[in-house]
Amino acid sequence: MGENVLSVRDLTVELVGRRESRTVISDVSFDLRARQVLGIIGESGSGKTVLSRAVANWIEPPLHIRTGSVIFQNRDILKLSGKEMQPIRGREIGYVGANPGSALDPTVSIGAQIVEKLMTVTPGIAKRDAIERVVKLLDAVRMPSSRQRFHDYPFQFSGGMMQRVLIVDALISNPAFLVADNITQPLDVTVSAQILRILKDLQAEFNTAILFVSSSLGIIQDIADDVLVLAAGKVVEKSELRSMLETPKAEYTKKLIAKVPQIWTGETPTPQAPTDARENILDVRDISKSYPVKDRETLFQKKSVQAVRGVSFAVRRGENFGIVGESGCGKSTLSRLLSRLESPDAGQILFKGEDIAHMSSRELLRLRRGFQLLLQDPYNAIPGHFPVGRTIMEPLKIHGGLTSKQIEARAREAISEVGLPASVFDNLPIGLSAGQRQRVNIARALVLDPELLILDETLSALDQVEQGKLIDLFERLQAKRGISYIYISHDLAMVRKVCSRIAVMYLGRVVELAENETLFFDSGHPYSRALLSAAPVIEERRYETETYLLDGEPPDPIDIAPGCTFRTRCAFAFERCKTDDPKLYRRDENNFSACHLIDEPTALSPGNTLFNRTVSTEVRPSVGR
Repeated sequence: MGENVLSVRDLTVELVGRRESRTVISDVSFDLRARQVLGIIGESGSGKTVLSRAVANWIEPPLHIRTGSVIFQNRDILKLSGKEMQPIRGREIGYVGANPGSALDPTVSIGAQIVEKLMTVTPGIAKRDAIERVVKLLDAVRMPSSRQRFHDYPFQFSGGMMQRVLIVDALISNPAFLVADNITQPLDVTVSAQILRILKDLQAEFNTAILFVSSSLGIIQDIADDVLVLAAGKVVEKSELRSMLETPKAEYTKKLIAKVPQIWTGETPTPQAPTDARENILDVRDISKSYPVKDRETLFQKKSVQAVRGVSFAVRRGENFGIVGESGCGKSTLSRLLSRLESPDAGQILFKGEDIAHMSSRELLRLRRGFQLLLQDPYNAIPGHFPVGRTIMEPLKIHGGLTSKQIEARAREAISEVGLPASVFDNLPIGLSAGQRQRVNIARALVLDPELLILDETLSALDQVEQGKLIDLFERLQAKRGISYIYISHDLAMVRKVCSRIAVMYLGRVVELAENETLFFDSGHPYSRALLSAAPVIEERRYETETYLLDGEPPDPIDIAPGCTFRTRCAFAFERCKTDDPKLYRRDENNFSACHLIDEPTALSPGNTLFNRTVSTEVRPSVGR
């Protein structure tokens, strides 16, 4: 490590309101050395994001810096005006946030935006040289077809790709110091692992010091050298990372480590079996969904994005069923089909034996009380201009059959059931935390007394502590009401904890359907193992990242090539994979995998032992019922 790039001393930040003020960051001090990655860890509300913005002198009212100094390049940047900070922030100090979708101008191509920035911070550089430098850096972050993607617009990129673009944007001026604020939070596990690997490679190349902020200890472990633990705006522990994990000193740190979900070790509970394994509450039979898109190569022709392709599975009454996969694999499209926000192009969706796939709106209203969808974003999922009570009562008014007093009583009962104070009934949601807002969403669904809840990344925006509280709530509701859950998530540790069976999706298909223990300890598909190799954990991984971790993103869902769709990213692909599209093979009575290695284990190259057992009976797409 080199000399200090940043020295923070006695930094205190206040939130100044009309009636009262409170301290958000209190007397924080630390040093950041050249080529060092300092991790900042803490629960939601601990002050991590405020601290990350304060060290870049990016604090705006109602936040105010009360005391302290931030020494960068022998100057206290807190004493500089906004105009004086302009040539520093963006050139010498880079910043990458957690929301890549809103960080760039949607009307200008990503390449043009980054070139404009480069030419601004590097006067005199020729435009042709600027373009070549941007393309080279896009290559460095492993952007496929970088010269072509240079001309694409932000809306044409996935979340993972946009995060890579923002890393290029931050590093284009070769800053001495980079702030990475929760940059992996909205990403799935494989993309997160790729982003971390890219950051480490670029850090070595550019000698950049990094302040890496996260609420996940697993993520911090994969990148940081040292760690600073923040609680209620105060530093409770500073230590070398490995030392902190092995011998934490602060009680808060010990509790934080104890709350990290574990996949292969510790006391991870095995999810309970469904209450009635004989009855399926939901039966999905060979459903498909495509979307027309304009063909860029022709004037009037269109192509189809194959979002969901022949998906089949069943959910038993009282079961927790998991659906996992990378961004773009079809999970969210599937959630819209299962909740009948959209209709499938083909196939059946049987809810309690009735096919809802192609019902009319009037027929669907009769059944919709029984299944509800809970979405990811706790801020946009509920209206900000309605009192909480009105939001929760709205579904009951739509379905009718109750008096106004009965509706209000049911809503107040739901508020109490999800653990919210009764006072929120008449309040706007503006003062509620992300976890409290999700409880409002849950209460709104519960008033209809549903039998099935579809959770589409419902917990992904929350930290591990808040996730644990809501998982406990779901368990209590299941024990009390017999609710069945579908957990759609990229959080493998959470799925390991709560789901009895899991479907793994890749490019619109289910490529593995397995019981909990089988999936996590004896996966039948290389893609499943790739996901597990990238899981952010503090324990030793069962599947080596070097062997299984994926590069890039799935193939284009428009022009799907023959053969196995995973073969272009699979280290174990062989000749048959180029021509034959694998169906789900039965490994045993309850576990299935769409991989030719199940059917032809001898195809493995010498020294590879991917599978411990194989059964070669092929099953029809209706597997799982």
